Amino acid sequence: MKACVHKMKILIFLISFMWVILGVFGANGNSSGGSNRPTNVNFGALFTYNSVIGRSAMPAILAAVEDVNSDTTILKGTKLNLIMQDTNCSGFVGTIEAMQLMGREVVAAIGPQSSGIAHVISHVVNELHVPLLSFGATDPTLSALQYPYFLRTTTSDYFQMYAIADLVSYFGWREVVAIFVDDDYGRNGISILGDALAKKRAKISYKAAFTPGGPESDIDNLLVGVNLLESRVFIVHVNPDSGLNIFSTAKRLGMMSASYVWIATDWLPSLLDSSDTIEPNTADLIQGVIALRHHTPDSDLKTRFSSKWENLKNKETVKFNSYALYAYDSVWLLARALDVLFDSIDAITFSADPKLRDMNESVLHFQSLRIFDQGPKLLQILTSTNFTGLTGQIQFDSEKNLIHPAYDILNIGGSGSRRLGYWSNYSGLSTVPPDTLYTKPPNTSASSQNLYSVIWPGETTKIPKGWVFPNNGKPLRIAVPYRVTYLDVVTKDKGPLGVKGYCIDVFEAAVALLPYAVPHQYILYGDGQRNPSFNNLVSEVAENKYDAAVGDVTITTSRTRIVDFTQPFMDSGLVVVAPVKETKSSPWAFLKPFTWQMWGVTGIFFLLVGAVVWILEHRTNTEFRGSPRQQLITIFWFSFSTMFFSHRENTVSALGRFVLLLWLFVVLIINSSYTASLTSILTVQQLTSRIQGIDTLISSSDPIGVQDGSFAYNYLRDELSIAESRLRVLKTQDEYVNALQRGPNGGGVAAIVDELPYIELFLASTKCQFSIVGREFTKSGWGFAFQRDSPLAIDLSTAILQLSENGELQRIHDKWLNRNACSNQMNPIDASRLSLNSFWGLFLICGVACFLALTVFFFRVCWQYSRYHAEVNEHDIEHAETPQPSKRSMRPTKSFKDIMVFVDKKEDEIMEKIRRKSGDSKRQHGQVFDGPSS
Repeated sequence: MKACVHKMKILIFLISFMWVILGVFGANGNSSGGSNRPTNVNFGALFTYNSVIGRSAMPAILAAVEDVNSDTTILKGTKLNLIMQDTNCSGFVGTIEAMQLMGREVVAAIGPQSSGIAHVISHVVNELHVPLLSFGATDPTLSALQYPYFLRTTTSDYFQMYAIADLVSYFGWREVVAIFVDDDYGRNGISILGDALAKKRAKISYKAAFTPGGPESDIDNLLVGVNLLESRVFIVHVNPDSGLNIFSTAKRLGMMSASYVWIATDWLPSLLDSSDTIEPNTADLIQGVIALRHHTPDSDLKTRFSSKWENLKNKETVKFNSYALYAYDSVWLLARALDVLFDSIDAITFSADPKLRDMNESVLHFQSLRIFDQGPKLLQILTSTNFTGLTGQIQFDSEKNLIHPAYDILNIGGSGSRRLGYWSNYSGLSTVPPDTLYTKPPNTSASSQNLYSVIWPGETTKIPKGWVFPNNGKPLRIAVPYRVTYLDVVTKDKGPLGVKGYCIDVFEAAVALLPYAVPHQYILYGDGQRNPSFNNLVSEVAENKYDAAVGDVTITTSRTRIVDFTQPFMDSGLVVVAPVKETKSSPWAFLKPFTWQMWGVTGIFFLLVGAVVWILEHRTNTEFRGSPRQQLITIFWFSFSTMFFSHRENTVSALGRFVLLLWLFVVLIINSSYTASLTSILTVQQLTSRIQGIDTLISSSDPIGVQDGSFAYNYLRDELSIAESRLRVLKTQDEYVNALQRGPNGGGVAAIVDELPYIELFLASTKCQFSIVGREFTKSGWGFAFQRDSPLAIDLSTAILQLSENGELQRIHDKWLNRNACSNQMNPIDASRLSLNSFWGLFLICGVACFLALTVFFFRVCWQYSRYHAEVNEHDIEHAETPQPSKRSMRPTKSFKDIMVFVDKKEDEIMEKIRRKSGDSKRQHGQVFDGPSS
């Protein structure tokens, strides 16, 4: 009996021991079973249960775990054990909950939705090698190399901010106001927005941040302040749980009316998508708002999930937002990665962290945190996984961002929203879904950007201009140069405006065309004793001492780098004005139309053509024959008589007529040009000056006058490298006159360099004592200067173009600047003379014709001579009784003389002798062949 009892005790002990062991193994979900795969594997989920994102994410995560555990094709017997922790919208609580979760030996964590908590937890998971799959933390800085175990399973706000920048550029706005929550999520997102806008030549004019969870009075004060600003484009980047407070306050302050633009990030669609319809009170707050929503393509998977949503447990929302889809896909991403991991390892193991082992007892509870040994390998598998989920293709790029980021562009109106189009980094803004564009070449050009029409706040379809004048009671501060010369351009006045002149009238006329009022006041710039420095004036506009500069401000390259100019309202450019004297007529004026080279070449060609025609006509035309003296006279007479088309000799040869025809055409052109030039020289008043233009000034060492305050001083010194010692600053028109009259030898200047409009006024006021020499050597214009990126510069440019088109700009010009015009440029005789450059083509054609005619002629003569010489030699051999040998040295001379004699003979005589001798030769050969008759 005792033995039985003893055996029973041993059996009970063994059973109890096995029960404990099984219990221990059962309690440890990550322990291995009979195979390499564990029976259960722990993973965590961190998010705020009672939040817009959390209420959609929780049932989605639970549904994903259920689907994975019920799918026999995935994990193959291993069950996912979900451990959820509520971060309770608190960074402190979220961090504590995360630490507790890491002590449960989880292989991965889903979440958190808060970017702030993600920053803290990322340091913990980096140490423990636990991948963190976040479906809601969109802060772009979390993609940094500092957080290797952070893997974002949703789209980063980096892309969302670039989508907003493209929207701002598409509608033509230049400045925006950013309203954001002052935490990691808000600050870092808006920082990226600033970078994106800079690439589109736009900017954030003001950053309006408020404390997370702060009182509504903070939002009231914030919106009252931004409503006084110039920009009317507001970017709202806040949390979905408190975002509607912004629009509620804006509605109460009258900021949801026409001329306002509101763009909300994805937080607003996340809030609205959680219900079937938008509540009337909510819809009334956000009419006309543009919002961005994560783009998830339509698919059968998404449709089945929508149908299944109605039957999900723990569901607190009627519908789900995009974050629920990303949370669902995050669980499946982990499951697929674990499935691959289990095929390559024997067991899941955790080890103690050496850094925590050596800590003192005060932090002993942290020693429960253990390192996941297979964490690096799991992370590598996660980043290389590629599958299709509810949100589309799940695949990561080299920076661990989901590929193909895209957004829906929504317009809130009525009791819902309508889609304006899409944005993707592949094609920019488009009305075509990005999923269909991925099969085509990428195209983000400006011409391809397109959206449907928008209904803006105030129920208007007209695109708001995006800015107004600040509601702070301050008119536009406009600096006006206080000139002491050329007062018709702009000057002080005792009238209501305080200034008057051509530039003021143009500005007032342009402002009157704007569709809105522009309160402004003119402030004189300068002391009235001398012209102000226009460079300093432009610099002070850039430094915000003035809002704009209105006057004769020349648009130069250096100035456009610091301010924005309107369209030029007056063409301008630098010219040279110098003393000139009238050229008196000369007895030898008839020689001035041509240069000496032209006279020389023309004379040579007269003789050349005469000689060529004589050569071509000499053998066939009796008028070109006679004694040597007569023939020489004929050549000279014929040559120069063609100048007046009065030659008596007729040409009979085809070559001679060909050459003469071309030459008469050349003579016609030369005669016409000579007559026109001589007429101009004898009838037009000729003015001459020692200075011929800017090139003459640069090469000389004479002093040069420039207007006080003009940009010409810096231009001559910096661009043309003229020594400062040569430049003389002239303050008044009287100084202009005196300096020019004295000249460089009398302490004056050789010339003055100034802008064309001033010079025209100067010449008219001095009754044309001086003249512009050379040509305008720069091209520029006068424009109104505004601070960088001022929208008023663009609108006024359009108004100036309207003034030009309707003729008002010319009428204002005639009112102030119309004077008795002087000749703007002298007409020196040298400029009227005709040079060889204008006629060398004609001479070339004539020369080529002469050469060809002579070539043909000499070939023909040589052919005739060869036949004639052959007939003569044959005749001499047959009839000569005693041949007389000649000396070899005499043959060349005799042959040359024969050729000259032959050429001098008439062609008809030569051809007749050739024919006659050829006939005699044929008859003699016939008698020889027949023989004597018997």
